Amino acid sequence: MSLLRFLPAFLLAGAAVSIDVAGSAPVAAADDPYRWLEEIDSPQALEWVRDRNDATASRLTARPDYDALYRDALAVLNSASRIPEISAHGGFLYNLWQDEQHPRGIFRRTTLAELRKDEPRWETVLDVDALAKSEGKPWAMGEVFWRRPDEKRCLIQLAPAGGDAVEVREFDLEQLRFVESGFVVPTAKSRVAWAGDDALFVATDFGPGSLTSSGYPRILKRWQRGTPLSAAETLHEAPAESVWVLARRFGSGANAVNIAVEAETFWRAKFFLVEERAGKPALTPLDIPATSNVVDALHGRLIVWLKEDWTAGGQRFRAGSVVIADPTALHGGPGNIDLLVAREKDFEVQSVTAGENDVLVTGLDNVRGRLVRLMAQGGSWTRQPIPFPDNGALKVASVDEGTGDAWVEFESFTQPPTLFYVPAGATAAEQIKAQAPTFDGAQFAVQQLWCTSADGTRVPYFVVGPRDLRFDGSNPVWMFSYGGFENSLTPSYSGSYENLKGAYGKLWLERGGVFVLANIRGGAEFGPEWHTSVLKENHYKCFEDFEAVARDLVTRAITVPARLGIEGRSNGGLLVASTMLRHPELYGAVVCGNPLLDMQRYHRLLAGASWMAEYGNPDLPEEWAFIRRYSPYQNVRRGMKLPPILFYTTTRDDRVHPGHARKMAARMIALGYAVDYYENTEGGHHGSVTSEQLATRVARTFAFLWEKLAAK
Repeated sequence: MSLLRFLPAFLLAGAAVSIDVAGSAPVAAADDPYRWLEEIDSPQALEWVRDRNDATASRLTARPDYDALYRDALAVLNSASRIPEISAHGGFLYNLWQDEQHPRGIFRRTTLAELRKDEPRWETVLDVDALAKSEGKPWAMGEVFWRRPDEKRCLIQLAPAGGDAVEVREFDLEQLRFVESGFVVPTAKSRVAWAGDDALFVATDFGPGSLTSSGYPRILKRWQRGTPLSAAETLHEAPAESVWVLARRFGSGANAVNIAVEAETFWRAKFFLVEERAGKPALTPLDIPATSNVVDALHGRLIVWLKEDWTAGGQRFRAGSVVIADPTALHGGPGNIDLLVAREKDFEVQSVTAGENDVLVTGLDNVRGRLVRLMAQGGSWTRQPIPFPDNGALKVASVDEGTGDAWVEFESFTQPPTLFYVPAGATAAEQIKAQAPTFDGAQFAVQQLWCTSADGTRVPYFVVGPRDLRFDGSNPVWMFSYGGFENSLTPSYSGSYENLKGAYGKLWLERGGVFVLANIRGGAEFGPEWHTSVLKENHYKCFEDFEAVARDLVTRAITVPARLGIEGRSNGGLLVASTMLRHPELYGAVVCGNPLLDMQRYHRLLAGASWMAEYGNPDLPEEWAFIRRYSPYQNVRRGMKLPPILFYTTTRDDRVHPGHARKMAARMIALGYAVDYYENTEGGHHGSVTSEQLATRVARTFAFLWEKLAAK
């Protein structure tokens, strides 16, 4: 006799609660009573934000556990033992460090010899806090682009309040100051790259008509030193319907290869080789699949990561493979195309980085990190595994282009981030620094479990809990997932993909909670198809995968719905809000961060148009027909018996519009649901600029989860 007949109906793979709005009029812009909350800085909208922030703060900070949660979170985020995130250039190791004395960060550098010491000496390159104070702007430091091969100059991104829009300034790494009369690109969602010692590739806001409908640059130019930006030479113009244009420079000197890219959609692009002809730059189209990713170059040969099967030069390469090619062979000329990494069941490629004479590739074996070195020998490529601890995640933090030396980070659910040094050609990694444990990882065990989604797909998930985990349904569970944009979720000392330095162990595990990471479709844990199989009309399958994990947790008596809290950010915010409406009976609490929620208007808000290749175009009736079935803002109704929800977002998020969270919260409050809301005033899509801001949001999130999921 099957035990399934004794399970509650909602644990079976039955149909979701019907939220199809077919036959009723969708909420049109003119009928949307909360459209005014899309006006980011309007006095009325900001007053509403202040009122909701005050209400949430006064309620959650009044909890007896809040002060300890905030104190523990801040101590972890500011811990002096955190490993520095290294970038190796010109004989130095660079790092942006934030702590209580430098909440916005201090850009600094040291050497490998110093870093090996218990207390290395660091030289200050740029004090971001001092810069923000002197200029009266809330700067957050972004990416750095190094001039090669000398690496004596760089371009530094500075983001007002931490958004995607940045100002770019040239910096002198010998004089340790911004270059007088150097390159400066005004604040915009720019794409820049070096085009030589005295020239840049620039795609930026050049004025009216220069941006795509997604809000990104559509015009690429080359800017020569000593001339105004307005005089830069146009290389390529994309139509407004494309997503963006940019250029990248791989390698340096005689081996430098310049590539221009026009992203027609988020997942399809045109690629061009940028060459000099008669003293002028010219673009030559490359004949590679539009779904490819040109990731690097080695000795003047391009490294291309394939996302679909490709036949070239009489060879067939599988989706997920990596090839290396002479640029001439990619536009009808002579040259070779060679297989670098084959698609393998136990090695799904995650990153590819070229060194001086070899290539480092990270991959996943059943969601566990692996690292291999590829070296050319006798006309073929040999593969050399570099061993690391098992059951964790690996990231190549940096490779010194001049030496080929690499710095690799390892972490797991219970082992803190550790920095390793991998010399060029070495077969083993040397541990350099390890973060002091935030919590006692020995008290907890990690297991990978599998469940079956509605269409029969097997879906894995990790459970992190006490070694004597009770299977009686009594465990409070915090479950995190994402489900989109090829974003793989791997074992992390922070639990989720957000870099919290192990705070979840202190604020959740040690207090009796269990953490679950669901590897649902939409990521790239099992190759390109794990993502492409849930695009557009199939996006609902991400929700089904997530719901299958939730049911499996109850079937195994790890928890019960009343004690299951779920969280997702960005696309993951769409995930948790949608599944909450589809199956509210599965969950006891929902945390929804920086989310997409109004899927009828998402493509008209900030960068939303760039994601239509993921979700579909709601202006097309045939595509709105499948989007409308899960769009949270259009589907929430009175009387749905929804679990309590906490929304968080940021005023300065210039990627996912804060209006999504604002409007959904306002509508749910009006319908009588239990809603908490927190909007940080700076921080961009990543949510925070300083550790204090992040600690506030983290403490409020866990205060909310403990309040809703504690034994009742």
